[in-house]
Amino acid sequence: MTLRPSKIPDEERQLMFQQQRAHIRHVLGMRRSSLLLTLYIVFYFVYLITGGVVFAAVEAPEENAVRNALVTARRLFLETHRCVTDDDLERLIEEVVKASNRGVSAARNASGEPNWSFGQSLFFSSTVVTTIGYGHVTPLSKGGKIFCMLYAMLGIPLTLVLLTALVERLMVPTTTLLQCLNSRLGHLYQPFNIRLLHLFLVGSLLVFLFFLTPAAIFAVLEPEWDFLDSLYYCFISLTTIGLGDYIPGDSPNQPYRPVYKVAITGYLLVGLTFMMLILTVFYDIPQLNFGLFFLMRSDETTGDPEKVRLQTPGAVGPKYTQQLDDGGVGRRAVVRVKSRRDDSPSPEDTTPVHARP
Repeated sequence: MTLRPSKIPDEERQLMFQQQRAHIRHVLGMRRSSLLLTLYIVFYFVYLITGGVVFAAVEAPEENAVRNALVTARRLFLETHRCVTDDDLERLIEEVVKASNRGVSAARNASGEPNWSFGQSLFFSSTVVTTIGYGHVTPLSKGGKIFCMLYAMLGIPLTLVLLTALVERLMVPTTTLLQCLNSRLGHLYQPFNIRLLHLFLVGSLLVFLFFLTPAAIFAVLEPEWDFLDSLYYCFISLTTIGLGDYIPGDSPNQPYRPVYKVAITGYLLVGLTFMMLILTVFYDIPQLNFGLFFLMRSDETTGDPEKVRLQTPGAVGPKYTQQLDDGGVGRRAVVRVKSRRDDSPSPEDTTPVHARP
């Protein structure tokens, strides 16, 4: 009696094929998210190199012109003042540069406004905890440097908590605006187009209130700034780049300097809050949240439920108290792509009922 080999069911054969395919993908390491992340890293470094090339091409001629003008001015000074030797002038310049790097300007006398008055110190504290860090004024003593590190370690998290809480409050009227747009335009446009309009309105308000208007004010208050310089300062500050080449309130004979510095501190804090608000509105649009492309899928992880949950878009915080039923492990969720008209709306769905498919 001969035994016939049992025929493998189609479902089992398909399952074995999928397991082999998953194993090959795991061995080769060609996961889709990993490949996209690799390409993004390459693009990012190309972007950095492009920026370096462009900045070098644009700024190098200007730097050479300034350098040549400085050499000419030094030569004319030595020719005019023959009692001053080149070595004496070099030592004086070194002292001036050293003092300037430590935040002390030689362009004004010692009776000028000190760097560590209350208004200046408050402004410095705000640039530390907001990570703007202009760098024009730095602690001079060892004790000040130690306190600055400790102050930043506590102040930066406190600032993030404050800004996050303020953004959460501001999201209430922002979401109300989105719901209003959906109720009025939901029957005419797709939800994505409405969200783009919502982003444009919030962004336009941000640009007008915290870029254009302050730039016009700074152009009036700062005698050496034009509108472009003022707009440049606002952008560099509110994006926390903080180059430190333009600092408001540091011009000689600036009236009400302490009050001016306190007002700028308030402007920076409120402006950073609205910058975080516009980023939140931007990333709330799934089609624009490109970071989702680089997240590892659940089949690319080690099977840890907590890792899978943390890598799922929309998951917030670890849920250590989450209870799972007996059949919860390995169960696949079934999602209907197209909803019926009589479905109840999701609490997060702001699309009007008549505009839903």
